[in-house]
Amino acid sequence: MKPAVNESFANISTVDEREQALFASYAMFSRQSRGRKHPQPEHPYRGPFQRDRDRIIHSAAFRRLSGKMQVFTGDFGDYHRTRLTHTHEVSCLARTLGRCLRLNEDLVEALALFHDIGHPPFGHAGEDALNEVLQDYGGFSHNRFALTIAEDLEQRYAEFSGLNLTYELLEGQQTRAEKAALFAATGGAGPLLEVQVVEAADSMTYDAHDSDDAVKLGLVTMAELEQNTLVREAVAASKQRYANCTGDLLRKAVVHHLIERQVSEVLRVSGERLAECRGLTSDEARRLDFRVGVGPELAELKRELERFLYTRVYRHPKLVAMRTEAQSRLQQAFQGYLDRPELLPAHHFRRVARVGLPRAVGDYLAGMTDRFFEATFEQHFAAGS
Repeated sequence: MKPAVNESFANISTVDEREQALFASYAMFSRQSRGRKHPQPEHPYRGPFQRDRDRIIHSAAFRRLSGKMQVFTGDFGDYHRTRLTHTHEVSCLARTLGRCLRLNEDLVEALALFHDIGHPPFGHAGEDALNEVLQDYGGFSHNRFALTIAEDLEQRYAEFSGLNLTYELLEGQQTRAEKAALFAATGGAGPLLEVQVVEAADSMTYDAHDSDDAVKLGLVTMAELEQNTLVREAVAASKQRYANCTGDLLRKAVVHHLIERQVSEVLRVSGERLAECRGLTSDEARRLDFRVGVGPELAELKRELERFLYTRVYRHPKLVAMRTEAQSRLQQAFQGYLDRPELLPAHHFRRVARVGLPRAVGDYLAGMTDRFFEATFEQHFAAGS
């Protein structure tokens, strides 16, 4: 449904006009959106996915990402990525991919900014701890929790709970949470191409930037990282391009090369396939036996690097010790709130009535930043508190 013409904006191009000029046929056009759960008037110059993006950025949950760890906690200093900086890096790469492939860049950006909004404190360690204590109550997944935030926990409107995001944005997040169920629900269709772009950007971001952080923080050396073909080739290319490239400059050049190679590969491989999709609609394109990503050879090199990062970085003794302590504290806090629910903020009792005490406690803990959790734990649950 087209928005009513506002005479104040008569000389401004409409969202549909811009998209018709820029997008390929297989992009998700704003006019094709199924809308929102709670209907709202269209905006005169912002499309539905631009509005999704703005709602996400202005949400409390998005702001809290600045206080949530990506891989390393604040104990490692200030250099490393947080969940928020990782999110922005994914968004940058995803927008580049979406623009070059002539997809809906607004939807791509909104999906990227939303993709990790459900992470609890202490990253995947926190997720594992909450999943364990909530095992009898449906478990915990940061991808599913993102949907809970979007549809229930955020309070932005007087008429209803949640951010009231578009169905396309929510469906894109659901593919991360329940891929098999969504595949069946959509009659065998895969994710929208815009969703696939974000998945590709997320993968290439953490491969490159976790490598960067690990070397910068001294968990591994560049020489050790060079055991991986992908890094070894990046080092050789960097040294060939820049004379006397060593130390921090070499590390930064290697990270740049890792990202540039992956982005270029995705554009080459996916661009060739999408050239065959001219004339197909978004819905038809998502039913093809094709996924946006790198080719088989580079995919194998990425897996080699990811295996190294898992064994040498994510399982590093300093990180294991930190994760073990964080998980123990989260589990203690969970039980502590079950035993003393009066410690919960007053507004959470409404959620207790709707979803039960265990789930409400889990959601409360999941929304905390690392620092707020530590302060709360010391106040209520540490020995002698």
